Amino acid sequence: MLPWHTELAGRLDRHVISSELLRGNPLGDPHERPLWVYLPPGYDDDPTVRYPTVYQIQGYTGHLSMWENRMPYRQPFIETADQVFASGETPGCIVVYVDAWTTYGGSQFVDSPGTGAYHSYLCDEVVPWVDARYRTIVDRESRAIAGKSSGGFGAMITPMLRPDLFGALATHAGDNLYELCYLPEFGKAVRYLRDYDQDILRWWADFQTRPSFTKPADQTLLMVLGCTACFSAAPDGTPELPFDPRTGVLRPEVWQRWLDWDPVRMVERYREAVTSLRAVWIDAGTRDEWFLDLGAEAYRAELARVGVPEDRVHFELFDAGHGGIDYRYPLALGWLAHRLAR
Repeated sequence: MLPWHTELAGRLDRHVISSELLRGNPLGDPHERPLWVYLPPGYDDDPTVRYPTVYQIQGYTGHLSMWENRMPYRQPFIETADQVFASGETPGCIVVYVDAWTTYGGSQFVDSPGTGAYHSYLCDEVVPWVDARYRTIVDRESRAIAGKSSGGFGAMITPMLRPDLFGALATHAGDNLYELCYLPEFGKAVRYLRDYDQDILRWWADFQTRPSFTKPADQTLLMVLGCTACFSAAPDGTPELPFDPRTGVLRPEVWQRWLDWDPVRMVERYREAVTSLRAVWIDAGTRDEWFLDLGAEAYRAELARVGVPEDRVHFELFDAGHGGIDYRYPLALGWLAHRLAR
């Protein structure tokens, strides 16, 4: 495997879009955002052909440039996605790489007074922008969304909230079953906060003054602060922790706001949207540190319970932890490409 850039069979267009919905967001993050659009081989050959679209979203702390990261003996997803279509055996798709970075490391792809209107930005600005400039098939049956971890969470909830836009999804170790993936982190967070007088914003002030992830507390507290800003911010944007920062005792009303975003619990509320999905890819590693393999099992069970036909679902658990599973992304992309309407 060559340890440097290779030419794509298709084409990657790099844009910057100006978002009115993100302008003046609570964290002061840029409202001008990068957006990458991949066009499959043959796109420029026949101007009459239109294509399905797959939107790729990222895990927590992910940003757009990371799609090009080249690890030892691993090609970046930009290249492995291109290989899905290069042979001609998989029907072509337009692949859109969306940026939803925030100062806290992510947006969870929801609208929140703590971070900004990132769900609306994706659905009401990015999707129409792409449809207006590229030969997409402008129909939910021809549009999918995919992601890993927090991106997998975004992939699960977005078709529920906007079934008019998205009719298929792929979730790789997506955040769900919150009593297993989030609740254990709260106890760790309380212990770490002892060094900051039990104030997570004091930790945040310290984090901003030094190289990131140089203290054991950093990963846990960043996730807790960021998700709190997304799921349980006060109307003025102040993050409201779902637990007492000194004792760890849950604050039931605040914790319920988190649970309301648990995809496993959302399935029943959005039953009609869920049962309309034409394709759902679900996978996770059996050693996932956040028990997202169990979350995947629970999500799959809920889909079956509300009546999603088994032949629309690909479910797979494999031997891995949470990291290093990027080789799964092109598998799901190819599977979706064969199932989107053309």
